[in-house]
Amino acid sequence: MKALPVFFIAAVFSTGAYAATSDLQNWNSTTPKSTASLKAPVRVINLWATWCAPCRKEMPAMSTWYRKQKKGSVDMVGIALDSTDKIGQFLKQTPVSYPIWRYSGSDSRAFMKSVGNTIGALPFTVVEAPKCGYKQAVLGEVTEKKLDEVFKAAQARCAA
Repeated sequence: MKALPVFFIAAVFSTGAYAATSDLQNWNSTTPKSTASLKAPVRVINLWATWCAPCRKEMPAMSTWYRKQKKGSVDMVGIALDSTDKIGQFLKQTPVSYPIWRYSGSDSRAFMKSVGNTIGALPFTVVEAPKCGYKQAVLGEVTEKKLDEVFKAAQARCAA
């Protein structure tokens, strides 16, 4: 029997800063990154790792979805909880159309909690619209359909 995907969705209406800027960096350099640099009305932040099978499976669909979006309507970033070498090897096999950052801090569990992932499982995706305080989290593998649903929910909430 084939296992069906399980989604955990939590709607949270708040804004929040994530890991210290020094703990987020471009995956292949030490250039600091910050979610504050994401300026689109909606942003999608996906936590993943190369050892996570559902993470590897969802990334091509996420990349396809991102390419289909109207320019400037959404920012997407994948934040890897992994080593630079492993990220590089993975991206050679599975390139994506959105930026990849790396969490370089020493407490990935605290970082995941700061994003709303209290369970600590991967993959974990947050769709938020900071200007209206909307935030929705999805634990588990996402599809293009699921991304459409949460993206439209963010747009609808902020249009109200």
